[in-house]
Amino acid sequence: MTALSVPTATAQPARPTPRADADRLLANTVAIVAGTPESNARQEVAGKLALITDTARARLAGLDAAGDGELFAGVPLGTDDANLNRSFQYLYEIALATRAPGSALLDDEAVQDRVLDGLRWLHERYYGDQSAGYYGNWFHWEIGISASVTRTLVLLAGRTGDLTTTYVASMDAYLRNGKDGDVDLDSRFHTGANLADITTNRVLQGALLGEDARITKALADQRTVFATIDPYHLQHGVTDGYYADGSFIQHHSVAYTGSYGKGLLTRVVQTIKILDGTAHAGGGDLVEVVRGWVVNGFAPLIFEGWMMEVVKGRAVSRTTTGYTDVAVVLEAIVDLADHVPDAAALKGYVKHLRESSAAPLDPTGFVSPGSIQRYADIMADPSVPAGDLNPPARTVAFNAMDRTVHRRPGYAFALARSSDRISRYEYMNGENLVPWFSGDGAHHLYLSGQDQTAAHGVDFLTTVSPYRLPGTTVPVEERSTIPELYGRFWYENPGHPLGFTSSSESQNTYVYFPRATNTHSGGVTLGAYGAASMVLADDVPFVDKAAGILPDDFVAYRNARATKSWFLLDDEIVVLAAGIHDPDGRAVVTTVDSRIAAPADRVVLGGAVPGTSRPRWLRYANETEGTAVGYVFPDRPRVTVELAPVTRSRRVVRAANPDTAVTKNVFTVTVAGAGELAYLLVPGATEAALLAYARGPVRVLANDRRVQAITHTGLGLVAANTFADGWAHTGRLSVHGPASVITRRLPDRRVAVAVSDPTMGRDEITVLLRGQRLRPLAVDEGVEVRRVPGGTQVRARTRQAHGASFTATLGI
Repeated sequence: MTALSVPTATAQPARPTPRADADRLLANTVAIVAGTPESNARQEVAGKLALITDTARARLAGLDAAGDGELFAGVPLGTDDANLNRSFQYLYEIALATRAPGSALLDDEAVQDRVLDGLRWLHERYYGDQSAGYYGNWFHWEIGISASVTRTLVLLAGRTGDLTTTYVASMDAYLRNGKDGDVDLDSRFHTGANLADITTNRVLQGALLGEDARITKALADQRTVFATIDPYHLQHGVTDGYYADGSFIQHHSVAYTGSYGKGLLTRVVQTIKILDGTAHAGGGDLVEVVRGWVVNGFAPLIFEGWMMEVVKGRAVSRTTTGYTDVAVVLEAIVDLADHVPDAAALKGYVKHLRESSAAPLDPTGFVSPGSIQRYADIMADPSVPAGDLNPPARTVAFNAMDRTVHRRPGYAFALARSSDRISRYEYMNGENLVPWFSGDGAHHLYLSGQDQTAAHGVDFLTTVSPYRLPGTTVPVEERSTIPELYGRFWYENPGHPLGFTSSSESQNTYVYFPRATNTHSGGVTLGAYGAASMVLADDVPFVDKAAGILPDDFVAYRNARATKSWFLLDDEIVVLAAGIHDPDGRAVVTTVDSRIAAPADRVVLGGAVPGTSRPRWLRYANETEGTAVGYVFPDRPRVTVELAPVTRSRRVVRAANPDTAVTKNVFTVTVAGAGELAYLLVPGATEAALLAYARGPVRVLANDRRVQAITHTGLGLVAANTFADGWAHTGRLSVHGPASVITRRLPDRRVAVAVSDPTMGRDEITVLLRGQRLRPLAVDEGVEVRRVPGGTQVRARTRQAHGASFTATLGI
């Protein structure tokens, strides 16, 4: 993906006048949110239309029942910014029904007058006074309220009188993280999905006012979100957005494809639709950028219709499911397919998502009635075969956001890492209360054919101990949540030199999404195989607290230590850990896996029973779900197996969740103690297959703090991660590291080699294949191959490659 500007419109016989453009923008927006006579006459849209009407009637009843200090009953105003935001949203939902063809409230001027009266009342009492406003969450004032107000004004354009100019002036004034009532591209608040939201609002405001300059400026600002982030040449210091490897970051350092990323995708596709038929409409290169986001950024992270947890930030603690997340992405893909020249693959993916998902998709949840119509047309088109955008076997190193995804028929493995670039977790506003180790090599293993809500999602986080997340190595201690520590959802200390307030930069750095301090976190891919590694370290809050930078009453926790590798193959994931210990001498526990099952499910264990033993292998099978996972322990460490019911409230992980008690049978496999550890995860394994691992084909070549390496004889593959400066040797492979390397024997005596820099700070990496005199057959740019005494040298120029893999194919 390359940086680009908003494309100019295709040449037309006569350029539309700005007013004609503005009218078209408004008409397009109304058609998107309210539908058209054609779309709303479709039977498939009937449910959406009924929802729009029923919601409006419920909001009108709330207007009728409102008490003092309320516009809507049960939504008191004056001190709660979320309630003010909600009140504006409710007015929009009423206005929407008056513009939706087929609604019983269509063109009901009496109802529209009630909306307009509500807007006047809110402005006079709770919004127009700039000195009294802007309390609570900045998002409500700069984005949420503005979105509802702007769309309401669009729906009622022609009947708003002076309300439009009054509200636009106030919305400009509330853009306080901007500059002079406009977007500030240097503001840390005006980036990524947030910037797309703000600029879309301003495009519509420009159309309402007939100000072409406002529209043009807003689109110029929005175009920056289409540009691929170059971490070595940041624009306006912004790290939020899409990267060349498909990663998406929001909040400066949080892996966020599954929440803010999907919001950005939705918003920019809506912008494409809003601009359709105007002089501001973009060309094909813009939609091709967005298509690239779908293929390379979203598709790898969606497994059988479920959005993976490792890219959801604090949203992981919400009760909405991964299926709901994907429905949002699906609507954007449906609409995008209407704008690309060759939409067959996108339309096929829409069918694939529907057919592979364990949860039925209800398009009533789509924003646009028109999207429901287009979705129904795709599903009914016999010329469009269902097809995944992912090949059956795929490994993706999202190194820019410290994530790795490994996919095979039957399962998907998602790994969350962290570093001095990427946050260990995100906590905010009482969401994701116990996140401490979720970026320390925690994994999710998704098994095919099951309802993922039964194995993952909020109930997994609720019932699995935060100290027993799969793949983590943690010290034995009890930690406290932010509300428990400070009595509120943030740390407050405005008098300190760092100025801790709820939305301060210091709050972000030390409370909301702290980074780790290790530089080593990355991985390499060779075809559909991969290797990943990281070094556990303390996070920024602990280091700065120890240095005396933070206040005395600020609480920071120390991490355990370990050097870790994951080798991603066909039937197995091999995990190595070395140097496991705690700097303070605390006990340390490594969790091999944790899984949940419904209390009534039949769960059968093989190879070991609950308790502590030294098994060679272990098998967990949920016979009710028809799923199984095997675990192989080459060195037979002392393993503790637990299987017991756990009941907790969903509020354990998010303060705003309903106080719903969840009971699950929780299965946990742990290994206590320091030193080294090796194990294999074998999705879908039978007992016979697990027994066979005693004879191979996987063998650990090295497992210490300097080098971790394995070989798979059946694949002809050797993979190694090296962690120390200088040369490391394993078998017939020598690596000048730190580096991640995979080599594989191919037919016709060819050898494939892939290398990457997991530190993202090296200029070059050199690999020596000892005893093999080979010549280059195909090499990536930046790769040099030489025959040297004793073997073949492969050198990759990794400077400013940001963890990318470099490959070479060699032959005799």
